[in-house]
Amino acid sequence: MMASLPASLAQMSDFSALTAAILEFRNARDWRQFHTLRNLIVSLNLEAGELLELTQWKSDAEIDALPSDEKSAEALRDECADILLYLLLIADKAGIDLAAAAREKLAKNAVKYPVDKAFGSRAKYTELG
Repeated sequence: MMASLPASLAQMSDFSALTAAILEFRNARDWRQFHTLRNLIVSLNLEAGELLELTQWKSDAEIDALPSDEKSAEALRDECADILLYLLLIADKAGIDLAAAAREKLAKNAVKYPVDKAFGSRAKYTELG
């Protein structure tokens, strides 16, 4: 599937390059008019629902096996990609630097979940004491 994409896009891995690619794709189709912040957030959640649907009525073992089945792995990749692309559009629309925001969130979580209290625990930070 990647062979049909321009070589520059097939090798992109950073958020800014991916954002530029999705904006170019969107703008070439005149879809910007539909991409309000509200519509993008709704669409992201619809795609997250499609990812969740891949697990419906399956056991944990069946879900863990999804990546080893070619058709299921492709569906998993596609839904994850759809979610990422909508997230990039949301971040662009809202002026969010996703990499910086993720680093900041990790720093906040490190404070909320110190290793000595959170190690091996599934408790929320408010319950760690």
